Amino acid sequence: MALAAETLYKLIIMYMLNKVEFPLTNTQIAQFFLDEEYTSYFNVQKAINELIEDGFMFLNVNRNTSYYHLTSEGRESLKFFENRIPNSIIDDVDMFLVNNRYELRNEVGTVSDYYRTTNGEYIVHCQVKEGESTLIEVNIATPDRQIASKMCAAWEDKDRSQEIYQYVISKLST
Repeated sequence: MALAAETLYKLIIMYMLNKVEFPLTNTQIAQFFLDEEYTSYFNVQKAINELIEDGFMFLNVNRNTSYYHLTSEGRESLKFFENRIPNSIIDDVDMFLVNNRYELRNEVGTVSDYYRTTNGEYIVHCQVKEGESTLIEVNIATPDRQIASKMCAAWEDKDRSQEIYQYVISKLST
């Protein structure tokens, strides 16, 4: 019996999330489908939304970026149906994850956000994570939303956040 395309897309997404130890962004998931020409962006979004509605995955939103995680229900469901994903597609997913692992992890591992406090200031929250571990986390107060936004953008530049991390380590360890 042939697997419906929409079901296959959902299984592929769950398989991807199950293979990595960090969340994936909407862009990262869609990139795989589009690079391999499996389906359109809109079909990927439909599959993601249905997986969330069905409780198989959940999302966290940080500065307009959606981070997707597989739920325990999603993992259990995948165990039963993973064998329905064609081996050629599993190979494509595995190769995509291997070839892009460093970039995928870095995109997810360096995050920043800001929020307004009750006294009108903005707090910029910057973080670098590796897996479940937090390597560095910094909160900086600034009086202006525009500055807070620029600081977040600067932190998400991997070279800058790495440079700041190395600077802090060197100054605190000497």
